[in-house]
Amino acid sequence: MSLFPFPFAFFLFLSLNPHIFSSTASTISEDVEITYGSVVKLMHEKTKFRLHSHDLPYGSGSGQQSVTGFPSGYDANSYWVVKPELGASAKQGDPIVSSTIIRLQHSATRKWLHSHSFESPLSGNQEVSCYGSEKNSDTGDDWRLVVEGTEKTWKKDQRVRLQHVDTGVYLQSHKKKYSMGQQEVCGVRDKNSDNIWIAAEGVYFPVKKSNDSA
Repeated sequence: MSLFPFPFAFFLFLSLNPHIFSSTASTISEDVEITYGSVVKLMHEKTKFRLHSHDLPYGSGSGQQSVTGFPSGYDANSYWVVKPELGASAKQGDPIVSSTIIRLQHSATRKWLHSHSFESPLSGNQEVSCYGSEKNSDTGDDWRLVVEGTEKTWKKDQRVRLQHVDTGVYLQSHKKKYSMGQQEVCGVRDKNSDNIWIAAEGVYFPVKKSNDSA
């Protein structure tokens, strides 16, 4: 069973009504904290493309499900569910502080944002893919959230980096594009302006207070 199960109808609604959710998210205060269980789109700060995946494998490297940058905010394949690392005691609605290890599950295919030693197709950096399943996740799916600035907790519209725990690379995109117009997403060793991401559109679960009922 999923740690934070979502009804199938919820994801069907996301798929059929991406404009509604994007419009709703734009009205949310910038002070809203990202909590476990939230369904978000991550926007690459420099290019404004969204972290994206779909049921299409790479033609090289690992052959796993590809991850790209998508030019529009209006696509349901850019939604990711924020979940804790395996074995963590975190619950839906808990806030996420800087340096916490998280996992991102692609909402449509239920696979995990993943990385490993394969080379990415366009730049030859480290490949980033989607891999696994609801019941199959490993440390290759672990990403350390690094919040930029003085804030301690992850909030909407806040600048963050995601560092792959196993290999140390940072999640990055850039203007190298595939033939269909989507950008390459890869992992790189150095911190730079190409590995800054922002939580943009999404469905944000409110912070669960300690005295809330379980």
